[in-house]
Amino acid sequence: MSERREHLLDEQQAAAWVEHGMTIALGEPAPMAMVRQIIRRKVRDLTVISSGLALDHLIAAGCVRKTISYYAGGGVGVPVAPSFRRAAERGEIVVWECEEGILTSGLEAAGKGLPFLPWRGGVGTSLPEVNPDLKVFTDPIAGETLIAVPAIKPDIAFVHAAVSDAYGNVQHHGGPGWIDLFLVRAAARTVVQVEQVVSNEAIRGNPWATTIAAADAVVRVPWGAHPFFSRGHYIQDVPFINDYVASAAAAAKHGGDPQLKNYLQHYCHEPVTHADYLERVGLTRLLGLREY
Repeated sequence: MSERREHLLDEQQAAAWVEHGMTIALGEPAPMAMVRQIIRRKVRDLTVISSGLALDHLIAAGCVRKTISYYAGGGVGVPVAPSFRRAAERGEIVVWECEEGILTSGLEAAGKGLPFLPWRGGVGTSLPEVNPDLKVFTDPIAGETLIAVPAIKPDIAFVHAAVSDAYGNVQHHGGPGWIDLFLVRAAARTVVQVEQVVSNEAIRGNPWATTIAAADAVVRVPWGAHPFFSRGHYIQDVPFINDYVASAAAAAKHGGDPQLKNYLQHYCHEPVTHADYLERVGLTRLLGLREY
């Protein structure tokens, strides 16, 4: 019997899979170590399936041509992410309008190898007019009016999890983000960044906790979701996130504001590795985010 192949890569090797013009998907919590590496590589013209401020980082860095997002916001106090708003209003990105059910239907269609799946959400609204890829049709069985959602197939899905073994058998703490498994099933390849790589024996000791089997690549990046949360490990770094939002909002308002450029340079472009990024954040700050 042939020996099992390990799926371990460093973040630079995994980010090198991303090429100009690809469609990528980001899970929740956001795999920020990989996002920063993609920004550092200056990849362009991406279609990004994501929500929140991870998407906003990629837009701010000029990596995005098209967004597929049910919520391009930043949480409480930030109903619309600032870089997304500015790029959408200026016509710098294509916005594929959808809501959660439409997005998951498209991902599920791709995962099942189907050209589309039907969905009720959006019937009777302007969504099919705003997004012409959504086709209103009559159900041939019951005669109901439905929307046909085309398959949404990412080239690569990037997700964050607690642990994995070297063979890509992944376990989340408290379960995966609600949309992550849709992304994984739909994508051609999956990269999972984890807080820790553990033995295969540890994974097999609790097999029911395995959420993703045989991911294409596993990247070990402790604190890899910072400044966002990682369940069982650390909470969000709210002041850090607020600093980013303030920088992005100033750039969106004034255009060319140096604060956002300095943020991207300091935290995304200059650090060669994730460890370099963590040094810039600082150990004291990271240890203050412990989740009890």
